[in-house]
Amino acid sequence: MAETIRETFLRRNPKSAELHPRFKKVLPSGVSHDMRVTDPFPICIARGEGAHKWDVDGNEYIDYGLGSASLLLGHAHPDVVKALIDVAPYGSHYGLPIEAELEWGERVCDLMPCADKVRFVGSGAEATMLAMRIARGYTGKNKMIRWESHYHGWHDYVMPGTLPPFDRPASIGIPEGAIASVIVLPTDLAVLERTLANDNDIAGVITEGSGASYGTVPLPPGFLEGVRSLTEQYGVVMILDEVITGFRWSPGGLQKKIGLMPDLCTMAKVLTGGLPGGAVGGRDQFMQVMEQTGDAGHDRFERVSHGGTFNANPYCAATGNAALSIVATGEMQDQADRMAARLRTGLQELFNRYEVPAAVYGDASTFHVYFGGRSIEGLDANTLKNISPAIQQNFRQAVQNHGVDLMSRCSGVLSGVHTEADIDQTLEGFDEAIKAMLAEGILQAE
Repeated sequence: MAETIRETFLRRNPKSAELHPRFKKVLPSGVSHDMRVTDPFPICIARGEGAHKWDVDGNEYIDYGLGSASLLLGHAHPDVVKALIDVAPYGSHYGLPIEAELEWGERVCDLMPCADKVRFVGSGAEATMLAMRIARGYTGKNKMIRWESHYHGWHDYVMPGTLPPFDRPASIGIPEGAIASVIVLPTDLAVLERTLANDNDIAGVITEGSGASYGTVPLPPGFLEGVRSLTEQYGVVMILDEVITGFRWSPGGLQKKIGLMPDLCTMAKVLTGGLPGGAVGGRDQFMQVMEQTGDAGHDRFERVSHGGTFNANPYCAATGNAALSIVATGEMQDQADRMAARLRTGLQELFNRYEVPAAVYGDASTFHVYFGGRSIEGLDANTLKNISPAIQQNFRQAVQNHGVDLMSRCSGVLSGVHTEADIDQTLEGFDEAIKAMLAEGILQAE
């Protein structure tokens, strides 16, 4: 009798299974990020190189998680590694500006159209938190508009609206004041206009440039341009969250690719070459609210304050400079986009061959799988919520059994070092995974 998907997974991963109880003893749920929780346990990774990674049991995977989309250059890119090794002996923190920080900031401002100035932070979540504070400080208003299911990190001001049902925040422990300051809307420009017209206390609108959760729920055509028009009309700040799209959709992010000029943008992930860190970039008039003038009254009561011990530390500045110098050519993005298109086409062909009602979609270097039909027309976060967790769990586990690792939601991103051979091997793994799921009755052919 053939092994089940779960039995194969357990057989392949004895060391990960052995480590899991130790993880759970010291870490809540055994992880340091909620999205890493999986049944019966997550695989424990030992190393990565290029588009591949290896777990503690010696299993090799073609990687489509890529550090939660931070590794456009792949694992351990030689230039990024060299930059880190070269700077490491000189110390990790000086408590004063460094020349590499200046160079890093200049690169960001050269690449991102809206970035007249930039302020470095410690993560993507910190970037959205600071951008919201700048918007409120600039306008003197209190409320932020965000969209259903868009992801902007885990701080209090972005927990309302992250997960359905959208009338409740995605976590307990969020103060009522934070909830009251956030307006969660469906991605509907008419609703946005009515809201802006009827509420004079709105400071800004924050939008994940790709659509919800790096494009899992795509935006309607022309939506970003509509947001830009309405925010200008009503005098509120447009924040474009480019934590995912920044430097990945193009060297200048999504804003450069589509010719859009937000007031502020948030960045992380590719920005640092895969190390911790993030940034807010913005037009000078908005970033000016952070300036210290020397006037005691202004500097204490009339400006946006911001700190952060490890902002633009020498290690991250070095790897950030190395990464952005490569990113600036556009070659990595072109390769990643081509390979993603090849993967999306091949995977859809597999589902069609086996008559499985599933749709494969995505922009730039991403791909998503929707196990709810052959079309994503009308797809929203509530629809995705109703997809069987068992299907998603078994699909990821089945492809892991065949040397492929995805993001947790049956989706992924590609790097500029994925090759056609990687894609062909990946499609072979998908083929075996689909057959295994059909054999167990987890998937049903039409």
